Amino acid sequence: MQSFDEFDWSDGTPEEHLKMVREANEDQLRHLARSYDWAMYPVPVLGWAMAQKCMDLGTALTVFLNGEPERFNYVPKRHVPEDYRGVARMLDNICLRVNSGFYLVYPERDVSNRKRLMKWVSYQQADRAEGRQGRYTFDEEILQILLNDALRLDPSTETAVYSQKPSLLRDLFSPVMDLGVSRRLLRFKPPE
Repeated sequence: MQSFDEFDWSDGTPEEHLKMVREANEDQLRHLARSYDWAMYPVPVLGWAMAQKCMDLGTALTVFLNGEPERFNYVPKRHVPEDYRGVARMLDNICLRVNSGFYLVYPERDVSNRKRLMKWVSYQQADRAEGRQGRYTFDEEILQILLNDALRLDPSTETAVYSQKPSLLRDLFSPVMDLGVSRRLLRFKPPE
């Protein structure tokens, strides 16, 4: 039996590809999704992979852009050639999941091609200004979290007071010492 790392992704049947994808761990699955060849079996393989909870926003947008959505963006659904309807539907699903917040943002997992994504967003804004809309329209507020790197914390702005002397005993007994709610967490409580 072949392992995930030994599998030849340029060959095989859709069933073999899907079997290998289902056996992948989360890191392997994200890596595969970002690099999978859309000329192979994207509908069963990427369709399953993109529905997994371990997928993040950067990976989802990378997969979306790898699927060359430009070719379907202004084509009505009924005019998409039969051979490409599965791919177009999968791109629809990724777009819907992005807009619903299904894919979470992880600061260390960025979209592979920021420039291309920014171009997509600028075209989307130009369409809106001209009173039209493409098939794949992203919620820009969701994208801004990733694009602005809004979740990465700056340690210099942290206001919590931590012990300057790390201690194994403090770490071991902290659950007992902090019976009740920690003052460090109370600072986030809204005023009454």
